[in-house]
Amino acid sequence: MSYTLDIKDRCVLITGASSGLGAHFANLAANAGAQVVLAARRQERIEQHRDNIRQRGGKALAVVMDVCDETSITDALLKVDSDFAPVDVLVNNAGISITKTFLDTKDEDWRKLIDTNLIGLATVARHTATAMKARGQGGSIINVGSILGARPGNMAAAYATTKAGVIHLSRGMAVELARYGIRVNSLLPGFIPTELTEMDEHALQRLQKQIPQRRLGTPEDLDGAFMLLASDASRYMTGSSITVDGGHASNSL
Repeated sequence: MSYTLDIKDRCVLITGASSGLGAHFANLAANAGAQVVLAARRQERIEQHRDNIRQRGGKALAVVMDVCDETSITDALLKVDSDFAPVDVLVNNAGISITKTFLDTKDEDWRKLIDTNLIGLATVARHTATAMKARGQGGSIINVGSILGARPGNMAAAYATTKAGVIHLSRGMAVELARYGIRVNSLLPGFIPTELTEMDEHALQRLQKQIPQRRLGTPEDLDGAFMLLASDASRYMTGSSITVDGGHASNSL
């Protein structure tokens, strides 16, 4: 049997969907015929994206979710299950970035990064995977990390540590959840300009020279990897990390 990049009618829940990569993934999934759940703290933004998808004939639901608040997570998932559809694909995309030197990074910064990028991600995944297990039909969890989880960068020691944790957490989850038909993989983008990754023009030009393809990434560059991990085309992939970075992480030192 041949499997394709088909996610039509699947329920895809995307955290951090109010802007950036999350909003892009929501539109991508909707255009592919999926039922899309946009989850984030900024209600007005996710409702606007929801309405845009519906106007194009797509199916979408907006739910307010703070990944650092377990009650917010469980309430949102209950609403999705009762008002929309059971989640087939979870895209754990919510995250924050704090750009500071290691010596300037305070305990408060560490806690914010860990609470959002690691504990929040794990909590959303745990509750979603519990529901997937109860249904008995498996599912796919895509944890969005960063190439900084595999290779350090300047002014990002704390952020990179949380993203390294995402990679290892994904592998651990994959081992434990495979018996329930739940696949867990991580998607590691290179530098893609979004609201989360603002830089001045000089820094962007310097960064671009370090990328073998000599260009910055775009959200569309992640489309193939996203569709692969969300669909049954990756049915024998779990615990994997897919890097999409123009060769950045492989560049020579």
